Parts: sequence; C-alpha cells; structure tokens
Amino acid sequence: MNTVASAALAPTTRTLTWCLRLLVVGLLVLTAGRAVIDHRPNAGLIVATAAACGLVYVTGSLLPRVRRSRPGAAWWLAAVGIGWLMLLALSPDAVWVAFPLYFLQLHLLPRRTGPAMVAATAAVAIAGFAAHQHSFSPAMAIGPALGAAVTVAAVWGYQALYRESERRRRLIEELTATRADLARVQHTAGVLAERERLAREIHDTLAQGLSSIQLLLRAAERTMPQTPQNAARYVGQARQAAVDNLAEARRFVAALTPPALEDTTLACALERLCTTTSARHRLTARLHLTGDPVPLTTAHEVALLRIAQSALANTVHHAKATTAEVTLGYLGDHVVLDVVDDGRGFDPAHLPAPDPEAGGFGLAAMRSRAQALGGALTVESAPGRGTALTAQLPLTPPAETEPEARP
Repeated sequence: MNTVASAALAPTTRTLTWCLRLLVVGLLVLTAGRAVIDHRPNAGLIVATAAACGLVYVTGSLLPRVRRSRPGAAWWLAAVGIGWLMLLALSPDAVWVAFPLYFLQLHLLPRRTGPAMVAATAAVAIAGFAAHQHSFSPAMAIGPALGAAVTVAAVWGYQALYRESERRRRLIEELTATRADLARVQHTAGVLAERERLAREIHDTLAQGLSSIQLLLRAAERTMPQTPQNAARYVGQARQAAVDNLAEARRFVAALTPPALEDTTLACALERLCTTTSARHRLTARLHLTGDPVPLTTAHEVALLRIAQSALANTVHHAKATTAEVTLGYLGDHVVLDVVDDGRGFDPAHLPAPDPEAGGFGLAAMRSRAQALGGALTVESAPGRGTALTAQLPLTPPAETEPEARP
C-alpha cells in the first residue's frame, strides 16, 4: 500500500509541474504573438521581455538548487515576478500570466505569505489591465480575483490531500514495522517452544532409553564372571532397548506418533511399558484401569505416555523402589494418571535445579506437558515414604489439542 501511494503521488506531481510549465510558456508566447499580430509599436520589446521572462522561468525550474532550497526558490520567484511586471507594463495580455504565478507563489512561499502574495499579484494584475484600458470597471477585477480564489482553494485542497497521504504512508510504515516486529516475536516464541518440546521429547525418549541400556550393560558386566546366562539375558534386554530407542529416534525425527501408541490404545501402551520396565529392572510395575475408558486425542495419549515413561524412569534411577503402581483413571471430564512407588522418597520442596549435564529435567518436563493441555501435575513425597505422582488432564475436544500432538 505504501509503495502504491508513493508511486501514485509522484506521477501526479510531475504531471502538474509540466502542465504549469506549459501554461507559463504558452501564455508568454500568446502575449508575444498578440503583440506581433496587432503590430504594436513596442512589439519587439514585448517579445524580448516575454522571451527573457520565459528563459528565467524555465532555467530556474530546472536548477536543482531552486527545487531544493527555499531561499533559492524565493529569489527565482522574485526574478520571474519582476519579468512579469515589466511585461505587464508593456502589454495588457500579460495579465493572464498572473494565474500560473498564483500556483508558484502558493507552492514556494510559506503558508501565510503565499495567499498574501497571491492577493497582491491579483491587485497588480487588475491595476495593470485597468491602466492599459485607461478605465476601471468591476468586470476587470472578476477574472484575476476569481482566478486567485480558485487557485488558493485548489492548492490548499491538494496540500491537504498530500498531508493525508503522508500521514497514511507513515501509518502504513509503522504498521508494517509493527507487523515485522510481531512476526519476529512469534518466530522467537515458536523457536523457544520447539526447543522446549525437543528437550522434553529427548529426555523422555532417547535419554531414558540410553540410561536403561547403560543400567542393563552395567548389570551384565557385574554378573558376567559368575552367571554368564544372566549376563547374556541383560545384554539381550539392552539390545532390545537399543532397538526400541532407535525406533523412537526415527519417529521422533519424523515428528510422528510414538511407536508405543501406533495401532494400539493408551492402556495397551502403558501395559507394555510396565511389562518392559519390570523385565529390564529390579522393579515390579503394574497397571490399573479405573472408570469407563473414553477416546483421547493424540496429544493427550502422547502426554500421558511420556509422563508415565519419565515417572517410571525416575523411579528406576533414583527411588530404589521394588514396586510401582500405575493407574489410568477416567473421571468424568478428566483423565488422571497416577504413578506410586515404595521407594526412598524425597522432599519436593528441595529439588535441585535442572542440570543439562546430569539430567533432572523430568519433573519440569512432565509438568510442562500437563500444563500445555490445560492440566496439572502434582507430586507428593517424603523421605522414606515413597512418591506419588498425579497428572490430571481435562477431556477437551480434539480440535483444541490436536495441534500439540504433532508440532
């Protein structure tokens, strides 16, 4: 819009400038021609004066200093005015040159000075024409006076239109700049949100899987000399964990649904998670279902599965628990996931800050997942009394949460 307005305004200005130049030159040629055709005694002087006035006008209008400098424009206007006065003293036809002079005076002089000079020029034109006619009548004043009034109204209207156009141009520029700033802010927010999502996904999938592989290989290393059969079993479980982790990584890169949820239900995925955890670690994990199951959005299923994975991983790595009870409950307009273990517990009020080197993103990532879907995550624990983690999500329509499933 800004480019269109500027492009439309520049040709209009150039057209008006050339029309004014042609009008001045045409009126000067008319004055000189009338003097020659009527065989006036001072025809040669009139032609010379008209030519000099036209030369001053055309030369000044083409000089950059006149176009860019207000004092230079004032001196040029004064020279043109003097030439016109000399021509008016010689020929009554020069009175018509006053009309383009009105435009020049209003355009080049300050807003208060311009109308005054137009009025003075009109008065001089009327007086000069009356002197040549050796009489005065009101009809002689109508033409120059009416021309002056129309010129002032036209120029002021054009200036008002130009100011409005400039105001709109500045407004559009500000709007464009604001839109660009908003786009940058949205882009930055999107990048930060994507980084947070990637951090959660990596922590809940790749990092947990690698930690599980590390624990299994460490167990295999400890049992290798005494019981090779157990060591081989641990190595096999580590290999299977690596296969599962590789599948997670491939689906994660492709931004698809986790393999654990592909062609199955959330309950089945949680049951398989409990079975796998119990087989790979010294922890008995059991799944319980309560309430009447209802269809969940992909976003809800992914969030609940990731929270369960992260909670069981924390139980395996930190709690030294022997059992973990996972409960998936459908309670009216909410779905609730509980993970309760009998481990050593901790003080939730004195958790260390997340450490990128040592992990520690689990609770923050779980809470962020729940809050992203309008839910909440609570943790109840005490030293020596185990831990109870609860994630509660509202059952919202799929359209409200589906975009969260596959960013």
